[in-house]
Amino acid sequence: MDLYHVMRTTFAAREFLPDPIDDATLYRILDNARFAPSGGNRQGWHVIVIREPATKAAIAEAAIPAARRYAAQVAAGENPWNTIVPTAITPQQIATTPVPPQLTEPYRQAPVLLAVCVDLSVVASIDQELQRIGMASGASIYPFAWNILLAARNEGLGGTLTTMPIAREPELQALLGLPPHIAIATIVTLGRPVRQLTRLRRKPVEAFTTHERFDGPPLQPPS
Repeated sequence: MDLYHVMRTTFAAREFLPDPIDDATLYRILDNARFAPSGGNRQGWHVIVIREPATKAAIAEAAIPAARRYAAQVAAGENPWNTIVPTAITPQQIATTPVPPQLTEPYRQAPVLLAVCVDLSVVASIDQELQRIGMASGASIYPFAWNILLAARNEGLGGTLTTMPIAREPELQALLGLPPHIAIATIVTLGRPVRQLTRLRRKPVEAFTTHERFDGPPLQPPS
């Protein structure tokens, strides 16, 4: 499969056929995904393969509070869970907002969930002293997580890098037996998609790329 084609067609799959995913396929996916880069090549990832319905249901339940707030903020025209612009909606508004099924049901319906974790004792959090939310640690785990989805695409599978449940990380640490220094970066839903999208909507390069400075001239497409 052509690399550029894979990059352009790996979409966020949320509806899955009931087809099981065997261990051999998962091993093949992870055996290729492990070549992702990480800070100092420390490879501080750990993956938990989850098929047990009760565990999947517990993860779905853990996603509900974050999903409820997410939906309430979207309905109010806000960017959900933003650290720069505080929300104007009230706890009462959040509490009365229905939870969209697409934000929780994939955890129950996907044949496999992959809890992609990172060992915080080996990552370099270069930006830890800046007065903003930390980002640098993600460089040592999210390339690996994305490689999982690229490899899954090559196997005819799909999924999504989800984060709703990790707002309740202490509950998930107890559920999955994680020690305190292991953080959950994403819960990957994985399965054979009901349909395969091939035309994804994204901004053009010139909308987000500039020369030399943030306010520099945009990088233009070749003529």
